[in-house]
Amino acid sequence: MDASLQIGNLAGIPVKLHWSFLLVIPLFAWIIGSQILLTTEVIAVLFDVPIDVTLITAGFNPYILGTVVALGLFVGVFIHELAHSLIAKAKGIKIHSITLLILGGVSQMEETMPDPKVELPMALAGPLMSLAVGVICSALVYVFDALVPDPGLAGVLVFTFGYLGLLNVLLFAFNLIPAFPMDGGRVLRAWLARRLPLSQATRIAADVGKAFAVIFGIIGLLLLNPILILIAFFIYIGANQEATYLRYNILLQDVTVADAMSSPVVTVEPTMPLPQLMDMMYETKHLGFPVVERGSLVGIVALADVHKSSPVDREAMQVRDVMTRTPTTLSPSAPLIDALKVISGMNIGRIPVVEDGNLVGIVTRTDVLRVMELREEK
Repeated sequence: MDASLQIGNLAGIPVKLHWSFLLVIPLFAWIIGSQILLTTEVIAVLFDVPIDVTLITAGFNPYILGTVVALGLFVGVFIHELAHSLIAKAKGIKIHSITLLILGGVSQMEETMPDPKVELPMALAGPLMSLAVGVICSALVYVFDALVPDPGLAGVLVFTFGYLGLLNVLLFAFNLIPAFPMDGGRVLRAWLARRLPLSQATRIAADVGKAFAVIFGIIGLLLLNPILILIAFFIYIGANQEATYLRYNILLQDVTVADAMSSPVVTVEPTMPLPQLMDMMYETKHLGFPVVERGSLVGIVALADVHKSSPVDREAMQVRDVMTRTPTTLSPSAPLIDALKVISGMNIGRIPVVEDGNLVGIVTRTDVLRVMELREEK
């Protein structure tokens, strides 16, 4: 979500727009505007109300209404995600942000071990809120039809709120499809987890999600529908990532950084010449070292840092010229899963371990994977 712009803050939760949102609104506006007569007929039949199309079809109004409906849809998506976030927040889960992007919205929450008692109401909150918005918009269709005297204006309002009512009801139904990691998949996992171990419940829910992804992908290919293909891709990847993440959590449960770190630590000084550092890497088979000056950690240097300089310049350079200053550190008592999150999220190979200001060890990606492999064999 790095390419996102914060546009506000609601209930203490930052609200962001992803750059892809700026692409999808004009696209949706064009699709809705170009099919406005067909859609008007569908809405008239579904709600059993006459719709005057005089204003709806005049000039650029189809595309203006398309933009209004597209923005209204994303307001509904935001309300959907806000419902998830407020329930999660009430259950003690930290919410980092809500971001609107090309395929809807996503709530960035603190990553914790799933609790079925928390996940079930949290997963249901979004779809139920979408249903409520859909019902309210649908009810307004009949209000406007009965109370607005101008047929053209009444037609515009009936079309807009009828369309939004239909879209939000579809959003409710679509999100309850048991395709993990969608809301319906999380409901399925929470229900299964009451009867099965969490890992098994997740694996089943993920497999069901992958099956739906394959179905969506096949239908998308047959209908030449790129949106369905894109949805299938995200569901498949999401289901796989969720299952993998939970596996890591279970394997590293109750394991601390102290259990995996290497100690004592081989360190280098900031004044060490880079050629000497390279020789040290070859000899020790280590690709990175903490940098210590007068007993204090001042940075970390890795082979990737050395490669940023040209081979000619390296002859006259020292470690201080290429090292990463103020590196991310962890304490020995920190959960090892935190080390994995930092290593994966920041794409780094090692983290210094510091206690009371002193360097006491180092934990690497290999250390984490080794612990996981050993625990998996138990």
